[in-house]
Amino acid sequence: MSTLTEDDVSLEQAALVARVRAAQSGDREAFGELVEQFERSVFATALRRLHDRGEAQELAQEVFVQALRKIGQLRQPECFGGWLRSITNRLAINRQVRRGPVVSADREVLDAVCLDHQTPLANALADERRQQVRAGLRRLGPLDRKTLVAFYVKGHSLIEMSTEFDSPVGTIKRRLHVARKRLARELEELAVV
Repeated sequence: MSTLTEDDVSLEQAALVARVRAAQSGDREAFGELVEQFERSVFATALRRLHDRGEAQELAQEVFVQALRKIGQLRQPECFGGWLRSITNRLAINRQVRRGPVVSADREVLDAVCLDHQTPLANALADERRQQVRAGLRRLGPLDRKTLVAFYVKGHSLIEMSTEFDSPVGTIKRRLHVARKRLARELEELAVV
């Protein structure tokens, strides 16, 4: 069993510093040696964070691409390992935040959660709301009614409406805003009656 002496450690440190400086000067071969030296530790850190081998491999590649692009910013070449670890941790956190938590569930649990809980009362209230909105739309002027129906019922985009109504998009936005306010007033009046 061999033990490292202080001389061995300082030689390894000097070799690391030399490789990092060479990579900072644009030596791709030196950077490749750094990748070989640190790829296992980067992968292990990524796997520990992500708990998925495929994602950890993707992240490790992303880490080395980022390191290659930013290696010129590393001021202390002897800190390359820690710098690489911080990049790995940061990118893993970003990936986890974008991905969100992965949750698995049994089929029975999913079936229980995804049940349609429509009650007769909820259906009756939804029908009543629809009737009130239709009544409110009938009480609006033709332009307001056409504008709201085109956007909310037919699902037309503002650009499509601009073409259909032969008006600028800004005008269509204003019409939608005004028509919504008028419909809200009509619905309030219908609720009072």
